[in-house]
Amino acid sequence: MSAPIIRILGIDPGLRITGFGIIEKNGSKLRYVVSGRIKSGDADLADRLKTILAGLREVIEMHHPGQVALEKVFVNVNPASTLALGQARGTAICAVVDAGLPLSEYTALQVKQAVVGNGHAKKEQVQEMVKRLLGLAGAPSADAADALACAICHAHGGQGLGKLATRGFRVKRGRLV
Repeated sequence: MSAPIIRILGIDPGLRITGFGIIEKNGSKLRYVVSGRIKSGDADLADRLKTILAGLREVIEMHHPGQVALEKVFVNVNPASTLALGQARGTAICAVVDAGLPLSEYTALQVKQAVVGNGHAKKEQVQEMVKRLLGLAGAPSADAADALACAICHAHGGQGLGKLATRGFRVKRGRLV
């Protein structure tokens, strides 16, 4: 009996741009489904959050993911930026919870480690590895690549299969310590 195909939605939350990416995991094979960005523009905060919520609901409704991986927010130097990012992240969580989907969260360090092999990789390295791992013709945008990388991290380490070793660690400034 073959393993079930698991469709994973990765989300890279942002107040101006929220990246999303969907992959399918079939055994050890990964397949690209779709990716993109939800742009909330320069509207006021409430309208931006509404755009993010509506956009993620549409992605979930159209593509029927079975699991969701979300990048955890790191603490920024600017408290106002951290708060705004947290609100975008909370909106993404609401879209996922409202759809009744299981949610897993990963730090940027965990995502980069799982995809590139280096927790301090640059965005361009993440984009290139996502392109290679999914057999894409070109590199996705940085936001979509981060979301796809989050989904890949979940596919590699989530569901209890080779789970990333994080027990006994804590997160400090977006890093495991």
